[in-house]
Amino acid sequence: QVQLVESGGGLVQPGGSLRLSCAASGSTVDYRAIGWFRQAPGKERERVSCISSSDGSTYYADSVKGRFTISRDNAKKMVYLQMFSLNPEATAVYYCAAAGLLGSCHGDPEVWGQGTLVPVSS
Repeated sequence: QVQLVESGGGLVQPGGSLRLSCAASGSTVDYRAIGWFRQAPGKERERVSCISSSDGSTYYADSVKGRFTISRDNAKKMVYLQMFSLNPEATAVYYCAAAGLLGSCHGDPEVWGQGTLVPVSS
């Protein structure tokens, strides 16, 4: 029932900033966790950031700590990923994803967005 749609991707210069948005639509589902994955060229999809609805805690991959910030607006059913100091290693397709009541920020999501491309290049 729930669908996730990412937006905000696009070309960004090294050292620049970008904010990704994820809009949730459909039926109201109490998700245990919602966050972001990314898949760089030739690499597997990896966890980037997540926010838990059970305790409000957040998770960040070591590679993005201090540079990325996840936030959620429950009223608007939106999730954001603010990215600072982007470098070419951040080039990837970024996916919004969510896990239901039986999931967590470290489990397998059950709902995925279509992805939004973020090329970091001069």
